[in-house]
Amino acid sequence: MNGYVRAVTRGLFLVCALALSFPAAGQAPPVSDIIREIRIEGNQRLEIGTIESYLLVKRGDRYDAARVDSSLKALYATGFFADVTIHREADVLFVTVQENPVINRLAFEGNERISDETLQAEIQSRPRVVYTRARVERDATRVLEIYRRSGRFAATVQPKVIELPENRVDLVFEINEGDVTQIRKISFVGNRKFSDGQLRSVILTKEARWYRFFTSDDTYDPDRLSFDRELLRRFYLKNGYADFRVVSAVAELAPNKEKFLVTFTVEEGERYRFSKVKVETHLEDLDLTELRELVTVEDGTWYDAEEVEKIIDAMTNFAGRFGYAFVNITPQIRRNVEARTIDVTFVLEEGPRVFVERINITGNLRTLDEVIRREFRLIEGDSYNTAKLNLSEQRVRNLGFFERVDVETVPGSAPDRTVVNVNIEEKATGELSVGGGFSSVEGVLGNLAIRERNFLGRGQDLRAALLISQRTQEADISFTEPYFLGRSISAGFDLFRITLNRQDESSFDEKSLGFVLRTGYRVTESLRQSWRYTLRRDEITDVPASASVFIQAQRGETTTSSIGQTLLYDLRNDRFDPTDGYFAQLAADVAGLGGDINYLRTVLTGGYFYPFTKDWVGSIGGRAGIIFGLADDDVRINDRFFLGQATMRGFDLGGIGPRDASTGDALGGNRFFAATAELRFPLGLPKALGISGVVFTDAGSLWDVDDSGPNILDTESLRASVGVGVAWRSPFGPIRLDIGFPILKEDFDDEEPLRFNFGTRF
Repeated sequence: MNGYVRAVTRGLFLVCALALSFPAAGQAPPVSDIIREIRIEGNQRLEIGTIESYLLVKRGDRYDAARVDSSLKALYATGFFADVTIHREADVLFVTVQENPVINRLAFEGNERISDETLQAEIQSRPRVVYTRARVERDATRVLEIYRRSGRFAATVQPKVIELPENRVDLVFEINEGDVTQIRKISFVGNRKFSDGQLRSVILTKEARWYRFFTSDDTYDPDRLSFDRELLRRFYLKNGYADFRVVSAVAELAPNKEKFLVTFTVEEGERYRFSKVKVETHLEDLDLTELRELVTVEDGTWYDAEEVEKIIDAMTNFAGRFGYAFVNITPQIRRNVEARTIDVTFVLEEGPRVFVERINITGNLRTLDEVIRREFRLIEGDSYNTAKLNLSEQRVRNLGFFERVDVETVPGSAPDRTVVNVNIEEKATGELSVGGGFSSVEGVLGNLAIRERNFLGRGQDLRAALLISQRTQEADISFTEPYFLGRSISAGFDLFRITLNRQDESSFDEKSLGFVLRTGYRVTESLRQSWRYTLRRDEITDVPASASVFIQAQRGETTTSSIGQTLLYDLRNDRFDPTDGYFAQLAADVAGLGGDINYLRTVLTGGYFYPFTKDWVGSIGGRAGIIFGLADDDVRINDRFFLGQATMRGFDLGGIGPRDASTGDALGGNRFFAATAELRFPLGLPKALGISGVVFTDAGSLWDVDDSGPNILDTESLRASVGVGVAWRSPFGPIRLDIGFPILKEDFDDEEPLRFNFGTRF
């Protein structure tokens, strides 16, 4: 009985124990599944709260392996940690971290061609920023890409980490720049109509040559190669090959990584001619007859896609004059493959007449808005005019203050409104220049100048300069306000001191001290009027006893007070290096408003430039002048004209014109004319050298002096010369060498066959 009771008791006890070990549904989980505490270990810089904020599990949450794994990934994603582990002990979650070090110092070693500043701007690593291996690897790749863009494909970049106390590191990029990876050969496959040499002259990429040490065109650049594809396409389309395409452009690096082999594979297709060229429009204000006059191609001529684009531009400008801002001109091209002809129909679709709602100017950090706005021929509220907008853009460019000027139109707040956006990129307008050179006129020369062409961002021009040569010493200060009193009128002044050595040609020295007040304004876009007042003191000095008596008689000081004007009509495409267009200028000065000197001087100048081809440019030009004394005054020698050297090549400075037969001194003349005809052409040398040839002929005469006597040689006879020259746009400055041979001259003229000019700034 007792045994039976003990057995029942043991059974009940076992059942109760098993029951207690399985909680009923809906009851709380075991204590061990709840995260009662989170302990962060290993952190040095980061606060515990910062680390916990990235965890997806919190105190009091039930342990969830998936959420713990997500927390681990979230911590790694911050980039703060080199290593993270998470594990649980009972109801405590341990998060152990190893923080990434902080970059203490960043350095580049081995870079000579590219500066630290340039490389630093391209990478993401910075001092006091957390170091991560992934970021450093991306930075090394970026630095390597920069070197490859500069043509150094053999460059290597190795990041090195130097460990420091307090979990800091120094990061050093060790760079082996290698040599420039040049283009050894450029080949073309599939070209039958044009030779490899012709196509090489079209593209920008060039083969490596010894004389290309001033250019990088012979280094491999993938962007340049992509542009070369477009240049080839334009070239073939310009010459009638409407089906042309570039199949591939492949650059293969030689095994030694020193040279590239570039191969263009092309399909030329057939050559087409223009067949029928028509114009269609439904725009009411546009005269179809005038539009047809803008078509510059004729039936039967070779197809030229570039000319088609020019016609579209001309029609767009024409429509813009009538307020059509977004006129759509579509050239509908129809090929006749069998006849190899192309019909082109220019379709002008209806566009809204719009007005300028707003002109936005961005990018001008220094230049005032008003300096840019005053160059615009359009203002807010005006009817949109494409021609005026293009002119405005050109005027802003002509200021010379900006590296880039982009003008675009976008729709405004209403269908009849447009917004003009002007985005510019400023360039340095301050100049501190030191120059040197040599010429056959001035001898050895040097100059020092400081200039600010955009003073205080107001467009004002301030300049101070010093020129010293064997013949001339000159110091001057000038200031110009282009918009005086807020009007389209320029105003300025010049202060000068000049010493001129004329001993070689006329046996005297000339010293001048004075100032000029000047103003100018545009009459039209092509016609400009300027006025000036000059007050100067001149001295004829250092006249030797052997000099002409006519020069000795003019020794001493004089004061000149004069007023003058210049009227310039200018349609050249470039004021400094024109290749097309013409100009005419009339200048006149009257002296006698006080002072000792009385005269009237007039000079007429003109020139015409014509491009026979892109590289063959012809020009003709001329000057003529007259000066005569007023109030019975004779014209002094320092106010007369002198011809020779630059004006009449083949003759010495002051080499033609009136002369004292007994001393040989040039006396100058009161009347002159000079004309020149010149042709500039390529010499067959690589364009990269910038060398061109010149043939010229000069003609002119100088005569008439107030002095009289049996020893004065004075004649109106024509002088002329012919010659050849070489012009080099060198990296050191323009260099010009002319050799002239007089073919018409007088016995008393002085000859100087060689004329040489060299100058530079640095």
